[in-house]
Amino acid sequence: MCRMTLMIILGIETSCDETAVSIVEAKGDLKSLSFRVLGSAMHSQVKMHAEYGGVVPNLAKREHQKNLPLVLEQAIKEAGVDLSKINIITVTIGPGLEPALWVGINFAEELGKKLGVPVIPANHMEGHIASVLLNKTGVVSFPVLALLISGGHTELIFLKSWVEKERIGETQDDAVGEAFDKVARMLGLPYPGGPEISRLAEQAREQDIHLEKKFPRPMIHSEDFNFSFSGLKTAVLYYLRDKKEINKMAVAREFEDAVVKTLITKARKAIDEYSPKTLIIGGGVIANKALRENFLKLKENYPDLEILIPEKFLTTDNATMIAASGYIEYLRNQKSDRELKAQGNLDIS
Repeated sequence: MCRMTLMIILGIETSCDETAVSIVEAKGDLKSLSFRVLGSAMHSQVKMHAEYGGVVPNLAKREHQKNLPLVLEQAIKEAGVDLSKINIITVTIGPGLEPALWVGINFAEELGKKLGVPVIPANHMEGHIASVLLNKTGVVSFPVLALLISGGHTELIFLKSWVEKERIGETQDDAVGEAFDKVARMLGLPYPGGPEISRLAEQAREQDIHLEKKFPRPMIHSEDFNFSFSGLKTAVLYYLRDKKEINKMAVAREFEDAVVKTLITKARKAIDEYSPKTLIIGGGVIANKALRENFLKLKENYPDLEILIPEKFLTTDNATMIAASGYIEYLRNQKSDRELKAQGNLDIS
């Protein structure tokens, strides 16, 4: 593989309800990667979808179409780089909402033709892994164990290199983010529910409020590395159904504690089995304070393990991680005539 000197990448992300564009300077090869963000912009649709209690795909598509040109203009202005300086464009092709993904793909293809540069497909979940490359500190040493926790995904990935990847565990039902949102709805909390659950749980800890009942920690004793959160969600449902008076803070804390214990237990089991040099935790749910703190505490048990968590602005859906992931894909395969097709259930490859 030839060594790249310096490239300017334009990343585009429209997989769900964030319209994002980022201009990133990249250099290095698959053994030595370096990134610098020149400019980025994002438009969130959260307030609009909150009225419906979740993301409406066709509304998301419409908003992406309306906002993508504006977000591109903002990112370019912040970067201070003319579009003619762009070397490659990277765009999310999945997983995500297909109507939303197609907006980004079509926009990227048109821009690529105009600029005469390759358009490289990027995997959204691989972007969450690559997001730690934008951290100011921390070095990725292989082998790597990556735990991805987001609204639609909970999975463990083992990486021997940026190219050799294997999914060793995944959720058998709800993803962590889905469970947070569903429990939040049970408690009558606004969308998005995850941050609301975390806010109440933090208040409960500050006030030393506990629930009298323990919720299950699903599958922590199973021999595999898979997850399940539907039973935990059902346990919360039954508890709320049978109680006349509910302390929402106590319920939020116990639910969050159950999630944290489950994720930590599975991660430790995988660390013991695969002996990684680096642990990466990525995805929107890792913005959760309790999760971040508990994963960083793993250093006490694994002093030689590098634990990397993306900075908070890189935990949500963003185009910076798509630029990084797309650059890795470009180094892996520098074909310019790629098929660009929206794939709602795209797996890590």
